[in-house]
Amino acid sequence: MKPSKYSKKHGYNYTKKRNALLLKKVKAKQQTFMKKSLTRNKQWFAPKKPYYLQKRPKQHVWKIPSTILLACLLMIILVVPTLIVIPYSKGDEKEAKAPPIASSEETTNQDMDSGSSSFSVSVMRSNVNKVEGVPLEEYVAGVVASEMPAEFEKEALKAQSLAARTYIVNQKLHGEGAKQESDVTDTVQHQVYKDEGQLQNLWGSDFDWKMKKVKEAVAETKGEIVTYKDAPITPAFFSTSNGYTENSEDYWENELPYLRSVESHWDEESPKYLDQKTFSIQQLEKALEVDLPNQFPLAVETTRTDSNRVEQLQLGKQTFSGREIREKLELRSSDFTIEQKNNHFIFTTKGFGHGVGMSQYGANGMAKEGKNYQDIVRYYYQDVKISTINDTAPTLVAK
Repeated sequence: MKPSKYSKKHGYNYTKKRNALLLKKVKAKQQTFMKKSLTRNKQWFAPKKPYYLQKRPKQHVWKIPSTILLACLLMIILVVPTLIVIPYSKGDEKEAKAPPIASSEETTNQDMDSGSSSFSVSVMRSNVNKVEGVPLEEYVAGVVASEMPAEFEKEALKAQSLAARTYIVNQKLHGEGAKQESDVTDTVQHQVYKDEGQLQNLWGSDFDWKMKKVKEAVAETKGEIVTYKDAPITPAFFSTSNGYTENSEDYWENELPYLRSVESHWDEESPKYLDQKTFSIQQLEKALEVDLPNQFPLAVETTRTDSNRVEQLQLGKQTFSGREIREKLELRSSDFTIEQKNNHFIFTTKGFGHGVGMSQYGANGMAKEGKNYQDIVRYYYQDVKISTINDTAPTLVAK
């Protein structure tokens, strides 16, 4: 089939132009592709800088912690002082009204002041033969320090404080103080009393802790006394028992219902529990103021009390009470045995003191076992109460 005029004239030209246009586009794409390939090849094969010379992106690791740290500092500076000030500002009124807390030593010293005592005690000072007025609690401290070792347990010292205070209250109420120049002396005639100057000379470098301990015991029992039927008792005490205390009537004449014999096994630990003294027959005759038969061995017979102390002693034809023998021979106790050897008499004693009332070493033994001063007092003084001076002796306080 032959081409028409139209196709010859127009179709050929159209096809030629179109092919030329397509060829041009292909060449353009090829040139573009070649340029991109060359660029990639250059980048791929181009030499790279060492790692340490390459630029690194900026890091902002410390920006956040620094910000947080700054915020915290501002919080501390601005907020914390406010929190501290607010509660104290609200409590200023209460704090102003509350008294400061004193140390135990300051409290003890305050309690020993004369203003804290119910009354003063007039004491005849034997070393200067002069009467001295001593505030009650100060007097009690001087007696406790003189009559009981400060090394003892505090509860024992407190029991001794009650005994010392009760004694002087009873003496002020029923003694002969009104007829005498003083209420008491500072000797064993009443109660041994030493002032702080004397105690410092006696204790030396141990004075501070010993006096502090005694004053604490006295302060913790301030104003307390021992009573029987609302009256102050006769608070007899002594160092060491023979294992039992003595009934009052077995050593003295009067029978007192609260001074009954009780078992006291703690005393066996006392260094004063056992003692010995030896006398020749001549020394014995001189001390007892008697003439004894010139024979050996001499006949000896004894009877004993409920507490196993000597009630009566017969030497030959002479008879003595156990108390007489103890006092005249200056024995530690009226619980004694006698051994005759080579024309000598050996007295072995158990205990130290008259044995009536509270045993001091027994009190210390009870305190070591956990008993308090009230337990101790009620054990050695039967059926008693712990009262106050204000209730029992208001007339003394009024003075």
